[in-house]
Amino acid sequence: MTGLRRPPGWLAWLVGGTAVAAGYALLPYGWPSVVLSSLLAVGAVAIMMAGARRRRLSAWYAFAGGIASWAAGDLVYAVPLLSGQPPPFPSWADAFYLGAYPMLLVALFRLTRRRGPIWSGNLIDSAIVAISVGIVYWTFVIAPILVDPAVPPLARAVTAGYPTMGVLLCALLVPMLLRRGPRTPSMWLLTAGGVVTLACNVVYTLLPDFMLTGSTYVSAGYLVAYVCWAAAAAHPAPATAPAEEGDSLGWSRLLALTASMLLVPAILLVQGEHGGGQMSWLAVGIGSMALFLLIITRMSGYIARVHSQARRLHDLAMLDDLTGLPNRRAFEEEAAKRVDAGPCRLIMLDLAGFKHVNDRLGRATGDQALAAVATLLRASLRESDAVARMGADEFAVLVGDARDDEGDAVVARLVDLLRRPVVSGEHELLLNARLGVADSEDCGAVPVPELVRRADTARYAARAAGSQLMIYTPELDERADAAARLGADLRHSLDDGDFRVVYQPIVDLRTTRIRAVEALVRWHHPVRGFVSPVDFIPIAEDNGLIVELGEFVMRTACHKFAGWRALGPDAPDYVSVNVSARQLSEPGFPAVVAGILDECGLAPAELLVEVTETALFGGGTAVHAVETLHAAGVRIALDDFGTGHSSLGLLRTVPVDVLKVDKSFVDEITAGGERAVIADALIRVSNGLRLRAVAEGVETAEQAAYLRELGYEYAQGYYFGKPVPDPDFSPLTTAKI
Repeated sequence: MTGLRRPPGWLAWLVGGTAVAAGYALLPYGWPSVVLSSLLAVGAVAIMMAGARRRRLSAWYAFAGGIASWAAGDLVYAVPLLSGQPPPFPSWADAFYLGAYPMLLVALFRLTRRRGPIWSGNLIDSAIVAISVGIVYWTFVIAPILVDPAVPPLARAVTAGYPTMGVLLCALLVPMLLRRGPRTPSMWLLTAGGVVTLACNVVYTLLPDFMLTGSTYVSAGYLVAYVCWAAAAAHPAPATAPAEEGDSLGWSRLLALTASMLLVPAILLVQGEHGGGQMSWLAVGIGSMALFLLIITRMSGYIARVHSQARRLHDLAMLDDLTGLPNRRAFEEEAAKRVDAGPCRLIMLDLAGFKHVNDRLGRATGDQALAAVATLLRASLRESDAVARMGADEFAVLVGDARDDEGDAVVARLVDLLRRPVVSGEHELLLNARLGVADSEDCGAVPVPELVRRADTARYAARAAGSQLMIYTPELDERADAAARLGADLRHSLDDGDFRVVYQPIVDLRTTRIRAVEALVRWHHPVRGFVSPVDFIPIAEDNGLIVELGEFVMRTACHKFAGWRALGPDAPDYVSVNVSARQLSEPGFPAVVAGILDECGLAPAELLVEVTETALFGGGTAVHAVETLHAAGVRIALDDFGTGHSSLGLLRTVPVDVLKVDKSFVDEITAGGERAVIADALIRVSNGLRLRAVAEGVETAEQAAYLRELGYEYAQGYYFGKPVPDPDFSPLTTAKI
């Protein structure tokens, strides 16, 4: 039969050794049973010695020595007994038996104790159990033996030695049995062997009548303990369990300790009911005092540990685990004290480029960047200042004692510091911090939450204005309130259909024929009237409504374009739709575009998506969306070309079909000289890369003519037509070029 696996060595030994011990119990006492038990003991010693060499643990040598001493005691006892001469009591066999216990107890303790100081909670618990059980044994077993004048002193000492060893073994096993947490197989085997040994010891000590007829079964029990301990040495798992978090005082351990402590008053009650004539008051008194001291020590250690854990929890609740800085809660508590003490300046800052770091380089690099910024902030501030991480990429700095321009100096230092690249692992990152500043007016005049709100308001204003620093003024609140109201109106107008889409022609400069149109959104509010895109687009970007608004514009424009195709030769080639950075960052944006094209029956090449350089600067999801659209056949235009961060670099990394040359390069080209150089350079770049260039913002015939002389083929602007709901696609006879 194939496919059967050999059992591991430790398991084979455990099963086989247990079977041998059971066979020993069935044999009559004689040389065969003695030889069998000796062979089993020798096997256990050999396995333990091998385990000691393999694991390099001296405790197993002590274990092997203890079992060897026990086996030697069996032989010393058996030789005269089987020769017809019962051994005297005490004999050398008792010396070997009692000598085995210290080695076994030390080995068990070293193999099963938790890592940490030797004078730990486990050791104190063992001492409590030992003293409590010891008092019981002393009162009912040991003391009557020791005070019996009819027994020789050596015999009394040996007789008392066996229950004493039982007390120590019990004290060691109880904490092992009540231990919480995971146990390794070796730990289970060690515990099982100890429990069997304790049970045999109790029977041997307290049930002498049973020993007259059942001594073979007790001896077999000791053999089972040999087998379990040797199997623990042979098992590949270590005997020592993983360390617990602290010293757990569970219900089972608490009940065991309580029962141990109640043993002393229980003895007093029992002895009192029976007259108490033989009560050893000195032993009970000394034992009770020792128990009291141990309990006090145990409780004080436990209380100290609880306090330590409470402090740790407090630190965890008040510190940011990534940067080690105080978190928002800790900062606000500290800020309340500082504000009450005198004028303060609060600086709230965030990192504009942080999201791009996470997208392009991964979260691990982003975490390193945050930690680096935290280190820079901590190192650059005075001792009287405080810094905290408020969440994500937001930090707060509180400048204490902000008199005599000290606050201005700290702000200037932070602005200069955060303009420099930050080292994050192998990368140097420019994170472009934005700062909002707010001052406490008088001592305690501005509550901390209000101060934080003001600094946040200034920071948001800095972001909206595209600047690095903004200082709070009441006007910013008015502006923020107005923006909030405008954002609410945006939501209502989207639901009510107040937005309209208009189209501006893109003209062929050679023929003045309209070759395409750009879709633009207009908002006619029922109360506000016309609202400029300059006012509402940034707010829609900020609150996320630009995603819904942009989808509305694209769907409307595509449906409109599908109707224009019926015009035949006069129909435009494509419709151009602006797409925001927020839309590009939506994971499902390419699928939305594909669904709109399919809904309107348009070919992908009949749609041109305009994106700004700043939307693509961070890479990541935005660039992936553009690449997906371009691969599907949708045309891509780079809007406001030349005004962004790295225009020429983008042309090498992002698929582009059209360059929209910004109006700022067109406005003054007719003046000639240096003002026309950029427009000339851009058309050369476009031609060299085989891209279509579209000049924006053409408002005069002179600009149109000059652009055509430079080599531009396409343009748009008010000179050719304003954005209207229904453009006239007939040739532009009124626009002379």
